[in-house]
Amino acid sequence: MTSTHAFWLAGRQATGEDSFDVHNPWDGRLVGTVSVPTDAQVEEAVAAAYAVTAEFSATPAHVRAAALDHVSKRLVERTEEIAQLISAENGKPIKWARGEVGRAVSVFRFAAEEARRFNGGEAQRLDTDAGGVGRLALTRRFVKGPVLGIAPFNFPLNLCAHKVAPAIAVGAPIILKPAPATPLSGLILGELLAETDLPAGSWSVLPVANDKMPALVKDDRLPVISFTGSDTVGYAIQQSVPHKHCTLELGGNAAAVVLADWSSDADLDWAATRIATFSNYQAGQSCISVQRVIADASVYDRLVEKVVAKVQAQVTGDPGDDATDVGPLVSEDAAKRVESWVDEAVSAGAKLLTGGKRDGATVEPTVLAEVPAGVKLATEEVFGPVLTITRVENTDEAFAAVNDSKFGLQTGVFTRDVQVAFRAHRELEVGGVIIGDAPSYRADQMPYGGVKQSGVGREGVRYAMDDYTYERVLVLTGLDI
Repeated sequence: MTSTHAFWLAGRQATGEDSFDVHNPWDGRLVGTVSVPTDAQVEEAVAAAYAVTAEFSATPAHVRAAALDHVSKRLVERTEEIAQLISAENGKPIKWARGEVGRAVSVFRFAAEEARRFNGGEAQRLDTDAGGVGRLALTRRFVKGPVLGIAPFNFPLNLCAHKVAPAIAVGAPIILKPAPATPLSGLILGELLAETDLPAGSWSVLPVANDKMPALVKDDRLPVISFTGSDTVGYAIQQSVPHKHCTLELGGNAAAVVLADWSSDADLDWAATRIATFSNYQAGQSCISVQRVIADASVYDRLVEKVVAKVQAQVTGDPGDDATDVGPLVSEDAAKRVESWVDEAVSAGAKLLTGGKRDGATVEPTVLAEVPAGVKLATEEVFGPVLTITRVENTDEAFAAVNDSKFGLQTGVFTRDVQVAFRAHRELEVGGVIIGDAPSYRADQMPYGGVKQSGVGREGVRYAMDDYTYERVLVLTGLDI
């Protein structure tokens, strides 16, 4: 019998009146039962966060840094346990789950380092104009207020870490809402934070039902919202609270561009390996998984042959098996949607090169060519283990194809030409350009986010810290400088 998992209310464990079950998408077994906070408990958490804002923002840097260091170290100590939990509730292959824990370790470590550096201030002499003689401006950053962090299911630990760690680093109270499908990993962070000396009320982890979120989103005591998820939900949040600061990390249909100069067998092997791996890792449930391959005509046929072979070599099966590359999607409904999009493309004339079949929540790694414009696979985010391959005649066509999308998160460009690399950086309408690799590369300390319908704002610890704070200037007058 699985015991009910408590949630974390203003730094302490609590239970509500209702609960829900979390099931493994691979085999349907019960992973855990999670208690749901009542409306009164949610109000208590918000009131506590609002009340502690001044105290928490004034907490010495070494206290916040020590708490973040503690969480980082405890994640290391509990890596295997937490990886098994991620795999069980999410269906993520265990090797990718271990990698996710390792990334969360780094996020908290980076946040501890940034907390020690944060807010030293910047002095600016104002006597560059006659009216500023004797004046000095000192600019520092101050928290905007408590943060509402809304995390997705696909990285149930690390994307919770990207909400929580920067908030603690700057001294902003945070209420974390993990995804309903995968709340247990977020609750683990609560366990670790409870071992620290952070003030009561400075953090809560509340598995609130989605239909209860509009009231929480609109609460004026939570002036900052950090959301990761679908573009539909993200922009609905932004439109409902236009006066708030919203950081939105939304979807994408990331492209991998293989140009003419990337033509040796070794080069194409590398590109095909990275494309096959990162179109299918997380079962394609990543905003920057490879969905589109855009290949120069001179390398197209050789690349397609290699990509198909390497996709077919991906091991699909039990996520608990160390050999598994591709596990199930988060639910059977999600898999049925992906299957329907593949069927739509094939019916419209796309050529199915491999895959396309579904078994429960698992979709075979799938490759399609000659996908007609206008079908969902060509325009939307598939969020499944599916990629399309398109032939282009030159770099102009390739970059135009990348930009022919309502999304703009990241793009990978396989080239050895430095001039082309800088051109890609200049011309591609995305938040990140990865040269010599798939678009799926992300370092957790770098700025991460998109343009167009891929969102606004940036994650990456220091960049999120900027989003959670604002600049306030102090002008000193009558100084002999």
